[in-house]
Amino acid sequence: MDIFNVITPGPYLTVQDRGRFGYQKMGIPISGALDSHAFHLANALVGNPPDSAALEITILGPRLEILSETDIALTGAEMKMALNGNPAKCWESMRVRPGDILDIGQAKSGCRGYLAVGGGIDVPEIMGSRSTYAGGKLGGFQGRPLKKGDVIQNGRKNLLTRPRRLAYSDIPKYLTEVHIRAIPGPQDDFFDTGIRILFHSSFLVTAKADRMGYRLQGPLVSLKEGMPKSIISEPAVPGSIQIPADLQPIILLLEQTVGGYAKIATVISSDLSKIAQATPGDAIRFEPVSLEAAHMLHREEFHRLQTIISLLSSR
Repeated sequence: MDIFNVITPGPYLTVQDRGRFGYQKMGIPISGALDSHAFHLANALVGNPPDSAALEITILGPRLEILSETDIALTGAEMKMALNGNPAKCWESMRVRPGDILDIGQAKSGCRGYLAVGGGIDVPEIMGSRSTYAGGKLGGFQGRPLKKGDVIQNGRKNLLTRPRRLAYSDIPKYLTEVHIRAIPGPQDDFFDTGIRILFHSSFLVTAKADRMGYRLQGPLVSLKEGMPKSIISEPAVPGSIQIPADLQPIILLLEQTVGGYAKIATVISSDLSKIAQATPGDAIRFEPVSLEAAHMLHREEFHRLQTIISLLSSR
């Protein structure tokens, strides 16, 4: 049923879910929510299954007219939200009704917000996902970011019997200095002093930061003498840190499938959400970890998230 009429969309408002897997060999990237942690909690707050689609908001939120009664929740970046001009809280569910006007403002900290609605955003599944891949005009709402006048539908779902609220201690804090853990490789043998520079320096997020990747600026991450400045293009995973010809790191994200530069390290999956919330001008510092430590951290993060979701579902 119709749930939102987009009055103003903000700069980049898209439909995203957990992602589109198994098609990278065809050049189709994963896409999906960049901050999977905030995305999953938004769905849990309105009682949705974890694969339900939501709206991903970048920097500045939309103005939406509510067309049906439902429950909504906004998570992720700290953004002011108002319902019919009255302040509303993030990280908790809220009942909205036909004729209500929802305003979501500019991010004060963090970069991306996630607006979940009961029943999930209802758009066609393409290759097993509702996620928008705007570069390929695929998925989401007509394969593009939302614009003024679009009418969004949601799936049918019973209303919550009581509001859900995330504990304050479980709400992430988005800092302007971001510490990111990464595993050296797969082409760490291309570097000697470059490894030390990467893990002992601070890098700034540049304005060239989007769903494909984040370009950083800082000390030059030099290659070994005689090493080629590029490699034969090969598959890349989200979190790959490649060093292009200008020797400034690029962190590849969810809309990149191959890379043609040496990848000095790979951000662990548990820290990709931190990258998603970094904004231009933020500082990033890298810390080396082992593959075994990355696996342990992933398990810990998964169990922590499942515990929070279970607590929300029981309330």
